[in-house]
Amino acid sequence: MTDVLTPEQRKHNMSRIRGKNTGPEVKLRKLLWSQGIRGYRIHLNLLGKPDIVFTKKKIAIFIDGCFWHKCPVCFQEPETRKEFWMKKIQSNVDRDKKVDERLKDDGWTVFRFWEHDVRKKPDAVVKVISKMIEKSHEI
Repeated sequence: MTDVLTPEQRKHNMSRIRGKNTGPEVKLRKLLWSQGIRGYRIHLNLLGKPDIVFTKKKIAIFIDGCFWHKCPVCFQEPETRKEFWMKKIQSNVDRDKKVDERLKDDGWTVFRFWEHDVRKKPDAVVKVISKMIEKSHEI
């Protein structure tokens, strides 16, 4: 199947995809703030560039896009340029695993939430984060 957009249109669409301050990230941060959960940093220059970081507790939180990180629930293979996209997406998945391992080796607790979980069950995501923060107080 060929792309229904011209190369210029496709390039424009792809350039509009953000890596920071995505809808799910903003939604989660607002919910954390409304629940009184503070002490996190955003856009911290840490390996893998986590979306939310609790530096004192060494907790790194990633919100993974369902397409870009190959969600087992939502992911659908692209219909055009399949080989290119599958290679790109698989490299994202492989990189995520390496980042998680390195951060854990350095003493970080790593959480990865799927974009669809933040959109559909944000309270459950906040609950997990809250429990981990409480648990880190006990240590």
